[in-house]
Amino acid sequence: MVPFFLGRQQNILDYALSSLWRNRLKNLGIVVVFSLVIFMIASFRLVVSGLDRSTQELMTSVPDIIVQQMTAGRQVSIDAAVINELDNIFGIASIHPRVWGYYFDESNGANYTVIGDDRFTTDTEMAGLGIKYGAEIDRSYNSEPVVIGQSVTAQLMLGGRRNFSLFRPDLSLKAFQRVGEFSQNTAMVSDDLLVMHIEAARDLFGMRSFEVTDLLVSVVNPAEIDTIARKISENIDGSRVITKRQVAKTYRAAFGWRSGVGLACLFGAIAAFVILAWDKASGLSPDQRREVGILKAVGWQTGDVMTLRFWESVVVSLSAFVLGYGLAWLHILFFNGMLYRPVLLGWSVLR
Repeated sequence: MVPFFLGRQQNILDYALSSLWRNRLKNLGIVVVFSLVIFMIASFRLVVSGLDRSTQELMTSVPDIIVQQMTAGRQVSIDAAVINELDNIFGIASIHPRVWGYYFDESNGANYTVIGDDRFTTDTEMAGLGIKYGAEIDRSYNSEPVVIGQSVTAQLMLGGRRNFSLFRPDLSLKAFQRVGEFSQNTAMVSDDLLVMHIEAARDLFGMRSFEVTDLLVSVVNPAEIDTIARKISENIDGSRVITKRQVAKTYRAAFGWRSGVGLACLFGAIAAFVILAWDKASGLSPDQRREVGILKAVGWQTGDVMTLRFWESVVVSLSAFVLGYGLAWLHILFFNGMLYRPVLLGWSVLR
């Protein structure tokens, strides 16, 4: 009984393949459309999945507590001297000042995120950001060392060059020398990033020597983060204290928003896919009706015809899935998900 059933299915499958081949141009068009839609959706999901894992890794580089100064509901610079007011709080391991902000490059219309850290050196290992360092800084140039994201390299059209300049607020030029580049794996937050020493960032933004953007606080016992955050808030009037847990929530919200925008862009393709699939499943062309009539005239049962259509659909669907998903993997592995990079990557907007 089983061999008979399998043999019968094999014969119907053979006929289904020959039927598909006779109408190969039409079926090829259907496979191409289905493959394109599967490629777009699969590529998007693969990029989102990969970046979601990268986000979890990036959380290792986030400080336990970030302290900012607020005035009239807006963030303002904070005096670095307030570090002395926090030294007496038990449980704090270290406090580091940081300068950061957004830089608009008028030469190409791009926005960069600039971070200045007092711990920055030409061999600093920033946890989770996978910096790839190049040659040592050339001291013959009066320039500041900087590590930049890969999109910044492209926007500045550096190529093999290491030196470039950015304008200060007074329109004088400040020279930089690229000493490293962030890994592609962390592009979601580092693609538009420039990291340098805190003094270089102050000079670029025209800030005074005692001004910082925020303070990065490390805590000895992670279980006491909320308690220490409350004590810091009580010690500094008008401060905004952000914990690592809140930063993680912000990452998820921002990434979820970008994912939603990307999915909305795919809505038209998904709708076209549904319409095409419905049209194929709900009706028969005149040639198909003629073929069904001939098959029934030579002894085929209605169940046999339905099985034939089932195998035709299986072959078309599997072919489209394998082709579309394979192209999606190639898109990710060899082209770094270039179709979705403008939507999903970078913390600020480059263009």
